[in-house]
Amino acid sequence: MVTKTHILQEIKRTAEENNRTPLGMRRFVSETGIKRYDWEKYWPRGLSEAIREAGYSPNQLSRSLDIATVLDKYAGLAQELGHLPVEAELLFKSRSDCTFPGKNAFKRFGTKLELVEHLAQYCRSHAVYNDVISLCEEYVSQVQQESANESECQEVEIGFVYLIKSGRFYKIGRSNAAGRREYELAIQLPEKVKRIRVIRTDDPSGIEAYWHKRFEVKRKKGEWFELKATDVAAFKRRKFM
Repeated sequence: MVTKTHILQEIKRTAEENNRTPLGMRRFVSETGIKRYDWEKYWPRGLSEAIREAGYSPNQLSRSLDIATVLDKYAGLAQELGHLPVEAELLFKSRSDCTFPGKNAFKRFGTKLELVEHLAQYCRSHAVYNDVISLCEEYVSQVQQESANESECQEVEIGFVYLIKSGRFYKIGRSNAAGRREYELAIQLPEKVKRIRVIRTDDPSGIEAYWHKRFEVKRKKGEWFELKATDVAAFKRRKFM
C-alpha cells in the first residue's frame, strides 16, 4: 500500500530534482510509479492538493498544459466511443489507463455543459477532432431544448377543480391547494364538508367553467348545485383534464 508519507516524500524528491518545481501529473506517475488512485485516497481533489501539502505551489504553466491534456484525452475518448462519454465511461477509462485524467480533472470545468463548451472550442483548433465538434453541438442543442421545455412546464400552473358536499348540496370550485380550500369552507359552513373528487388540471378556470356550464340547470346559488348520483358519478370518472 502506498502511504501518504511516501507520496509526500516523492513529491518533495522529484520537485527538488526539477529545480524545486513540482512535476505534472503524467511525469510524476512515470517517474515514481505512484498512480492517480494512490493519491486520491488522501487528496480526492487531485495531485495539486498533495503538492500544496508538501509545501509547494502547483506550477501554473503545467496547469495550463494539463487543461489542454485533459481536453485532448476527453476528445480522444469521445472519438473512440462515437459519443460524449458519460461519467461511468470516464471512470472505466481512468482505471484502465493510468495516463487518462481522473474524474476531478474534468470537474474543474464546472458542469458537463461547460466542459463540452470548452471541448468544442479546443476541437475547433484541432482538425483531427472535427467529428467531435458535431457531438458537442448536438449535446449543447439537446441541453438547451430540455431547458426550454422545463421552462415551459414551469410556466404551466397545475391546479385543482374539486367537488365537495355539504348537506344535500354540492360545490364545484377551483384552487391551487384543494385541501386548504376545503378547510376554509369547513369553518364557514354549518354542516360538515365532505370531499367527493378532486380533478388535477393545467386549466383550473377552464375546467371549472366546463362543469358549471354542464350542470347549469342544477345550480342553486353561486357554485352550489343540487346534483343527482349520475352527475356525481360523471365528475368522479375524471382524474385529469
